[in-house]
Parts: sequence; C-alpha cells; structure tokens
Amino acid sequence: MTAARRGLLIILSSPSGAGKSTLAKRLMAWDDTLRFSVSATTRAPREGEEEGREYFFRSRDAFEAMVADGDMLEHAEVFGNFYGSPKAPVEDAINSGRDVLFDVDWQGGQQVRNSALGKHVLSIFILPPSIVELERRLVSRGQDSIEVIEDRMRKSRDEISHWPEYDYVLVNDDLDATEAKLKTIVTSERMRISQQPNLVETVRTLNKEFDERP
Repeated sequence: MTAARRGLLIILSSPSGAGKSTLAKRLMAWDDTLRFSVSATTRAPREGEEEGREYFFRSRDAFEAMVADGDMLEHAEVFGNFYGSPKAPVEDAINSGRDVLFDVDWQGGQQVRNSALGKHVLSIFILPPSIVELERRLVSRGQDSIEVIEDRMRKSRDEISHWPEYDYVLVNDDLDATEAKLKTIVTSERMRISQQPNLVETVRTLNKEFDERP
C-alpha cells in the first residue's frame, strides 16, 4: 500500500551556536515520527555505541565501495575517518511517509540536494541575530576553550556565506518564535506535490467521473 505522503529529507544547517541543535530537538519532540539520519563511519566503535544506533560502522573498503556504487547521499573525511549518510535507510523512511532529519554542514547539504533523492529535500539555514550574540552563545555554553571558540567564529563566516543555497533561512533571534516558524515550514512542505504520491490517481479518478457524467 502506498503511503499517504512521502517523507521529507529535512536539512538543518547553521554556524555553531546559532541554535540548530536545540531547534532539531524541539522539532523531534513536536513530532516523534521524525528520525535523525544515522551516519556510516570508518572509525572504530566507542564504548557503549551500537551498530545502527549511533552509527553504521564500516571498513574503509566497504565505505568506499558504497560511495562508488552511489549508495551514499553525502560523505566527507574528518580527521582521517570517513563519515556519510547511507541512501537505503533514508529511502525506506521517505517511501513509508516518515521524515528524516539531517544535521549537516553546507557541503553535506549540497551533496544531499544533488543526490537521487534531492527532490524530497527541504533545506533550512539558521542564522544568529548578530555576531556578538553568536559569540555570547558559544561562550555561555561553557563547553569549549577560547581557542576552540575563536576557531568556530572564524569558520562561521564561511558557513554563513552559503545561506542563499537553502530553501528557507530563519534568523534565530527568539527561540520560541523560530521554532513556530520551523513547524509551519515543515507542515506546509509536507503537502508539496512531490510528496503526495496518490495525487495522480486522485486526478485520474476525477477525470473518469467527468467522462462518466451523462
């Protein structure tokens, strides 16, 4: 049986500190059918990590074969290990009418948009209200050293420059208001023509009724 709608590949991107992770958590709390895309990696599992929960753990040869066969929606090398998003579980999810959330940078988002599933992508970029506020948020988290914060701030300028590549851009000056806008966007985009596989049959039935009128 065909699902009532196809799922979306929801890409959320932002510079570090703009509120992307918090918004992603709120979005998943709002709709518990939403799932994060589970990445594949060539790094070894850490204590407590399980196959298919935190990551799909693959050898370097197996990972490279998946890339060569077109079985990765996006991939990148980070500190000597490969990370990427396998296509098959995402494809299964959207065909079942479930949305998949991607927490990727602009490069990963670009790869997903250019993939075989690109027509199902909804991409949203989160901007901070100001650079001063961005730095304040990074400092107030208390997670990083001054050196790491400075590195994140340097990278944020390049990340922000890619905002025109996204379907929607939200300025996160008020978390609750931004959350509401995000929910509105997702709700609307779920009704996109490309996400409604039964529309063709519905229109065909309507035309048949026209033909059968006396």
